[in-house]
Amino acid sequence: MKDIIVEEVRKHRKEHTNQFHGNLSEICADLRRVQENSGHDVVRLAPRRLEPTISTIRSVKTSS
Repeated sequence: MKDIIVEEVRKHRKEHTNQFHGNLSEICADLRRVQENSGHDVVRLAPRRLEPTISTIRSVKTSS
């Protein structure tokens, strides 16, 4: 099933990528410029430390 909205987003993303020849650093820099010039507040949340799950605890115990 094709979603026209998803297809349009992919089209614009591809055009943006081609504009910077696939250079990820330049793409990110441009997106930061767009974000800064948008006039919207940027919210940066502090990273949260993940609590270990039972499966990760078991894997640590068995690998020791």
